[in-house]
Amino acid sequence: MTSANLKTIIISVCSAVLGYVLLAFVLPTSSLSAPLAFALGAASTGILLLVLNGKSDGTATEEAATDTRTLYVGNLPYRANEHMVKELFEQHGMVFSVRLLKDKHTGKRRGFGFVEVALKDADLMINQLNDKEYQERTLKVREAKQKQDNEE
Repeated sequence: MTSANLKTIIISVCSAVLGYVLLAFVLPTSSLSAPLAFALGAASTGILLLVLNGKSDGTATEEAATDTRTLYVGNLPYRANEHMVKELFEQHGMVFSVRLLKDKHTGKRRGFGFVEVALKDADLMINQLNDKEYQERTLKVREAKQKQDNEE
């Protein structure tokens, strides 16, 4: 197998697994100092792949600089998990994280949580999902209130 073929396979696998590749640089580890190559996990393969953030369709994303908003989601079915809630919200925009709260003593879900979404998608998600029936429950979706420090 030629080096070019190996590079293509590595980039393709990373693209499929990570879901994004905009720019990929394949560097032979011989061009790096040995400690740096080892620290980056490339010592055994002899190839170091650096992937910069971007979608596989070639459009660049700036996820780190994306403004977000946290939404409160109430009246969730107790059987709903983070993955299910993420899939529901992703139908209406970009979701960064989902956190469903659990009872400290029993470990059971409490029926509400928080979804961190792209600011540009937040209002649409609220409009589309608030008062929507989901697994025989009527969801309550609104912008989350900021936690207040108890400084008095």
